[in-house]
Amino acid sequence: MRVIAGSARRLLLKTPPGYETRPTSDKVKETLFNILMPYIYTDTCFLDLFSGSGAIGIESLSRGASKAVFVESSREAVSCIKANLETTHFTDRAVVLNTDVMSALKRLEGQGAYDIIFMDPPYGKQYERTVLEYLSSSSLVSCDTLLVIEADRNTDFDYITGLGYEVVKYKEYKNNCHLFIRPGHEETEES
Repeated sequence: MRVIAGSARRLLLKTPPGYETRPTSDKVKETLFNILMPYIYTDTCFLDLFSGSGAIGIESLSRGASKAVFVESSREAVSCIKANLETTHFTDRAVVLNTDVMSALKRLEGQGAYDIIFMDPPYGKQYERTVLEYLSSSSLVSCDTLLVIEADRNTDFDYITGLGYEVVKYKEYKNNCHLFIRPGHEETEES
């Protein structure tokens, strides 16, 4: 696994051992960031939930985000994130929280909204729904925040509009998908 583009382009990233994390393939990551690039500016704050190796947050830093916060409960994965941040020289633009996602969100409350919130929770456990329910009334989300959920292709997102979110884009891959949502009203774009 490597950084696809930007200032850390081609640098290799470590992944945690075992099967508890599912690193996003380079091809899927490239497609994801082709969609995200219009949303990444020099002052973009990126929140990477269920971070795994930290590859997604690191890619955002490489492409110009000013800050990324990584939330991961696994100690092995956190060690991996820290090693990857050192390799890419992004340690000074990153915060790594070794805790569960809900505790981290409560801890970050009141520190400002994020421009992009990305989450890749374990599949089939409905963690994304719990997080989205919390974020629907959180100060971590503004009307301009873009939320991106990586999930199994069969994940049911019928509840999204009931939480006050609108689908911006839905991108399906062989085994998984990315759902791009925002608070408020945006038009749906299928790919």
